[in-house]
Amino acid sequence: MFENLSDRLDHSFKLLKGQGRITEINVAETLKEVRRALLDADVNYKIAKQFTEEVKAEALGQKILTAVKPSEMMVKIVHEHLTMLMGGENEPINLKGNPTVILIAGLQGSGKTTFSGKLASLLKNKQGKNPILVAGDVYRPAAIDQLKVIGEQVSVPVYSEEGNMNPVKIAKAAVKEAKMKGFNTVIIDTAGRLAIDEVMMKEIAAVKAAVNPHEILFVVDAMTGQDAVNTASEFNDRLDFDGVVLTKLDGDTRGGAALSIRSVVNKPVKFVGTGEKMDALDAFHPKRMADRILGMGDIVSLVEKAQEQFDQEEARKLQKKIAKNQFDFTDFMSQIQQIKKMGNIKDLAAMIPGMGKAMKNMEMDDDAFKGIEAIINSMTPVERATPTLMNGSRRKRIADGSGTSVAEVNRLLKQFDETRKMMKMMTSSKGKRMQMPKMR
Repeated sequence: MFENLSDRLDHSFKLLKGQGRITEINVAETLKEVRRALLDADVNYKIAKQFTEEVKAEALGQKILTAVKPSEMMVKIVHEHLTMLMGGENEPINLKGNPTVILIAGLQGSGKTTFSGKLASLLKNKQGKNPILVAGDVYRPAAIDQLKVIGEQVSVPVYSEEGNMNPVKIAKAAVKEAKMKGFNTVIIDTAGRLAIDEVMMKEIAAVKAAVNPHEILFVVDAMTGQDAVNTASEFNDRLDFDGVVLTKLDGDTRGGAALSIRSVVNKPVKFVGTGEKMDALDAFHPKRMADRILGMGDIVSLVEKAQEQFDQEEARKLQKKIAKNQFDFTDFMSQIQQIKKMGNIKDLAAMIPGMGKAMKNMEMDDDAFKGIEAIINSMTPVERATPTLMNGSRRKRIADGSGTSVAEVNRLLKQFDETRKMMKMMTSSKGKRMQMPKMR
């Protein structure tokens, strides 16, 4: 995510390293590189030019403290302006109304149907809502079936009408159904359309007029860059939507859409899609995104992801086991599963300040724990509970069963023993504080 832009901005700040103070000359040179970085990221030229002019004006007006290096001051100023460029603050979705009606619009292939399912899952699991999905795409073959499959995945019902080719009537009937059956959130998936398609644009405007949605979200593929921004502008002229959803942001190394779209349409980015799984949807926080672009990590989001998987009752049980030195491989495996639920390992590591650059060229995927899991799964229940039983023959059998070597089994046993000692020490010295085991 934003890899190319991060690298280019990092290079531009290096031009100020070693400089004793900020001058018009060295600022101009640095910001020339910043502007190029933004243009390469597919940011609109006018936006890039205005951005660098505002940064320059602030940088030259700053009184640099003796303790602050010019390059550090420039990073601070660029960070503040990047945050403002993307909207400044997170703007949550409007959930007023009973039921709340949310209309999903966007281009063909932008990911509307998948996003609809992700949004339903998020509202159900994190906001305590009782949503219903509405199959309003009556044109794309298998669109209704796709939404039904997604609905099953997230355990949310889908309203559809076989044979009815009128999205306006379907949407009105769905809202009526929701009121009758007690659903407090209605998410209407619509057919993909082009801004130049007058008939289709009139149709979605008619759906809007019929159900009077509390929230209209425009879904766009972040990887299409400036084209995404231009399309958003055209749709906004017709629909006056409330917010933008950027899908496939995890595959966007440039970032032009995320940086430009707020300035062009004056509507906030509310959600970003960060993967294919149904839980890979995040609220958009401009400051956190600026942190990540500038290599500062995103500890707040990392903690939030950890808290989503955190079970207080299980943590209390685990703490008692650690205190009694009873932490075993079953507990160890449970901790690994919780880490995996948080998302892609490399993406999680990139949220730690400095780790993104350090791991840039490292290959690390969701199989990072595969070998460890195979070894633990090859143990008997008794061996998991009592690691001290591991003699040579047991280690050989476990290595053969897991497709690993005795050396790998020995390494895991050593790491486990060190982890258990560390957790025991931390529990006794820091009271209630719990930490996840270190993986090396």
